[in-house]
Amino acid sequence: MQPSDATRRSLLRLLGLAGAATLSPALSGCVMDGLATGTVGETQSALDVSPVLLVATTRRPASGSPPKSPYFGSERGRGLSFAEARMAAPDRSLIGKVSAVVGGDWGIRSVGEVTSGPGAAAAFAQAAFGRDVLIYVHGYRESFESAAISAARLSDGIRFNGASALFTWPSAAATFDYGYDRESALWSRDAFEDLLKTLATTPSGGRIHIVAHSMGTLLTLETLRMLRVEAGEAAVARIGAVVLAAPDIDIDLFANGVERLGPDAKRITVISATNDRALELSGAIAGGVVRAGAADRERLEALGVRVADASDYGGGLFNHDLFLSNREVQAVVKRAIARGSSGA
Repeated sequence: MQPSDATRRSLLRLLGLAGAATLSPALSGCVMDGLATGTVGETQSALDVSPVLLVATTRRPASGSPPKSPYFGSERGRGLSFAEARMAAPDRSLIGKVSAVVGGDWGIRSVGEVTSGPGAAAAFAQAAFGRDVLIYVHGYRESFESAAISAARLSDGIRFNGASALFTWPSAAATFDYGYDRESALWSRDAFEDLLKTLATTPSGGRIHIVAHSMGTLLTLETLRMLRVEAGEAAVARIGAVVLAAPDIDIDLFANGVERLGPDAKRITVISATNDRALELSGAIAGGVVRAGAADRERLEALGVRVADASDYGGGLFNHDLFLSNREVQAVVKRAIARGSSGA
């Protein structure tokens, strides 16, 4: 469905304001997910010690071997590719923290050789050998670079101690390419399923945790449905936590997907916010049906998933990426992964 001229103008106005908007400081309370409260611990993340991000992607690699910046573009590649991205960790000094406010924190130093085709999933599994894996799946309007930085911020922010990874699909990274992004996300389902199936059937592998954001949650939910049907209970049993942050999914489609997962729905934690302006606009473009990430908590809990309502923890214009910016919301992600690691 094409957005009307009025919707386009509203979107441009909101996105223009977003660049100048800032998030308010974390509130003194903690987001409730019905289980426990608390903030993220201060221990060092594994990514901070060894800043290597495992990258699985359906984007077409840039020219060169290894590829040069921007490393992976918005075009669709030929199936799954794997590479290791060496990240630049933020300066932890006082001067560095002040600089990070202006210039950002994590960055990409380089990307190694790319393995494409049938061997990509196995290469990923070998790189993650023996460790738990945290896979970040990005949302709409994301470049490879912005998605990689978000993956690093997420892993470092929750002090993850396993292998940090990114599954990145061919987003056009442009405001009015919502349709292309949605189709590219769904086109990437088979490749994502192949990756999860390979990881889940690797004998020495650890738990697989997934944190998906916005449109990436649609890709994730659809892939998990496919994995359960085609690979069976044993494969799904290796999945630990599934955190769907601000899911940009039609609530009816979301309900059907969760129902098809059956008892595996208990692995899912939804981070929602009824005041998520990005999802409000997405819903308007998609015909007015409420998005799952903006639905009432009671409606989501009735589906059998865990819910962390972050409506009161924003303060910015969009309230769409609180899992990256708010420590209390990050604590929800950390607890979900702790439960998933223990099999609870």
